[in-house]
Amino acid sequence: MTIKIDLEQGELSEQADISQPFLPAEEKPESKKSFSERRTSNGGSTATVFLSTFIVVLGSLEFGYCVGFSSPVQSAMIKDLDLTTSQFSTFGSLLTIGAMIGAILSGRTADFLGRKGALRVSSACYVIGWLMIALLKDAWLLDIGRLLTGYGAGLTSYTVPVYIAEITPKNLRGGLTTTNQLSITIGILIAYLLGMLVEWRLLAIIGIIPCILLVSGLFFIPESPRWLAKVGHDKEFEEALQALRGKDCDVSDEAAEIREFVEELGNLPRAKILDLFRMKYMHSVVVGVGLMLFQQFGGINAVMFYASEIFKDAGFSSSNIASVAVAALQVPMTAIGALLMDKSGRRPLLMVSAGGMSLGCSLVGLSFYIQSHESDTSIVVTILALGGLLGYIATFSLGMGGIPWIIMSEIFPINMKGIAGSLVTLVCWFGSWVITVTFNFLLAWSTAGSFFIFAGVSASAVLFVAYLLPETKGLTLEEIQSSFESFFTRRTLNANTNDFLQEER
Repeated sequence: MTIKIDLEQGELSEQADISQPFLPAEEKPESKKSFSERRTSNGGSTATVFLSTFIVVLGSLEFGYCVGFSSPVQSAMIKDLDLTTSQFSTFGSLLTIGAMIGAILSGRTADFLGRKGALRVSSACYVIGWLMIALLKDAWLLDIGRLLTGYGAGLTSYTVPVYIAEITPKNLRGGLTTTNQLSITIGILIAYLLGMLVEWRLLAIIGIIPCILLVSGLFFIPESPRWLAKVGHDKEFEEALQALRGKDCDVSDEAAEIREFVEELGNLPRAKILDLFRMKYMHSVVVGVGLMLFQQFGGINAVMFYASEIFKDAGFSSSNIASVAVAALQVPMTAIGALLMDKSGRRPLLMVSAGGMSLGCSLVGLSFYIQSHESDTSIVVTILALGGLLGYIATFSLGMGGIPWIIMSEIFPINMKGIAGSLVTLVCWFGSWVITVTFNFLLAWSTAGSFFIFAGVSASAVLFVAYLLPETKGLTLEEIQSSFESFFTRRTLNANTNDFLQEER
């Protein structure tokens, strides 16, 4: 029988299962339980948490609206402004370039101005960008407007999930943070639908509305208590935490836990980019960056790019109908993922999602392979391609679309969150840009082979999650971050202990 030494407890035990939280919950007396633990039996107020989440995800809706804007307006903009296809492609791609710039600065901006301050900056960029697109005629000025909206998207994509994760109790964190991705899909759908109904300049003006609502709503919600504690605003910290937990709730234990964690981090030197590669933070960086790479290199942008062609082959003559159908599928599947997040956990949803994406891409690749080697197989090809496409999009929306952002918002301690979050967000947008740029070259090489590569990447994501991602459901942010910091050290010590015991035998 194999015996392992529990290096934390100082006694013999079996090795912990990675699918379970590293820091198991201990039974506490009622007076010592945190707000989120007492809430189930004592009621507790979550109205402010829900209101705050609803307001900040207006930024995510705006982000999605920006992403969806270029697809329905392409023909009209090219005609009205006498643009070449290359000029419009440049216009569309500048959203990603701007987002990469915004991602680089997002962490520092959110740390310096606060989460609400960063959202105000992103809203200002959105508004200026939309006004330039709606009112100006020169192509280069429209490009600047598109770049500004991209910069706003880069700030939003980091700030919104971080803010939600920092204000929500642990039993609601997963589901509420998923509303970030849900709002993005709703924004894309709104842009597609309105793009079929209104002129493109009016569509740009409409894009300002969520920004106005967001900036107005920020006056009625508290700042992130963890950020306030980090910058030393003790009075505001207590007021914000009390507002989020309810005026009749005793938040002293939770406040003490946050203060203690922040004080420990405050004794550390100012965080630098190289600190991310210390053993203490290596596990968090590997997981955060890895999930974003799998999200993008799993081929989501390529599949969305090819969706209209697949729908045309299935008998849908309008590419707009295809775009709306794809966006409409994403919304309910993302909502289902949000409902399951705090019940099933992050790991199972991610593995099911990545597995479904792999299967979907395999079916699409197989359809193109059959098409290139056989004749008179249109029905078979159509069924495989359409089924693979819909299955891929549905399973992507269920987990891989939103959960990497949740994990990013949970695993980095407050002193590293700005730098680490910027890195992870930049990797996401850079991966999106790489796939967009290289996809046509991949198609020229082999259409079927391209989708088989994406299928292999998604299959690898299942193994990545199974081996490296512990379950974060039901843990506070401080517990999650402590467990991630000890992951590699724990495994190294366990391995050394096992080797020692084997040598002794």
